[in-house]
Amino acid sequence: MPTNAVAQNLAARTNALRDIKPPVEIPSGWEWLWWALAVVLAAAAALLAWRYWQKKSAKVEAVPPVPAHVRAKQKLQEALALLSQPKPFCILVSDTVRVYLEERFEFRAPERTTEEFLYELQDTNLLFPDQKSSLGEFLQRCDLVKFAKHEPAEPELRRLHESALRLVEETEPAEPPPASGQQTIAVEQHEFVNRAS
Repeated sequence: MPTNAVAQNLAARTNALRDIKPPVEIPSGWEWLWWALAVVLAAAAALLAWRYWQKKSAKVEAVPPVPAHVRAKQKLQEALALLSQPKPFCILVSDTVRVYLEERFEFRAPERTTEEFLYELQDTNLLFPDQKSSLGEFLQRCDLVKFAKHEPAEPELRRLHESALRLVEETEPAEPPPASGQQTIAVEQHEFVNRAS
């Protein structure tokens, strides 16, 4: 009998009234589409940002470098402010000429002593003979100021500056002639101005 009582007790519990369960959410099947769309949009945004950055960095790199002779002339102009200080003046002027020759002719000048540099320069066709001798004299006079504590007056320093500037101007590359398209535009502009007046 006890088993029968347990069975009745179980039956009573199962037949008792219970609360209504909340509705069960059935997936619509479109969730995966929304997630895939979000991933594609994020990848597209990353790709666009990368392309924009590449384009922007390409524009920055497109700026042509300043030619060696222009930089040398700027440095020589800056050196004039040091005329009252012979040693810094001579260091700046001689280093400017050496760096210019290295960049202009791909000749290793700054790493060598003046004697080594002039000796190697004699075996090249980079400069004319009078330019080589002028450069040799210029570098030796600068070395006297830099290493032998020679203190020249301002007129001598100006002559050193003029010698350096003359070497840069004599060896700078020739300007290329304007392209034929630019000449045509200039002629057309000239003709337009003549017709207008």
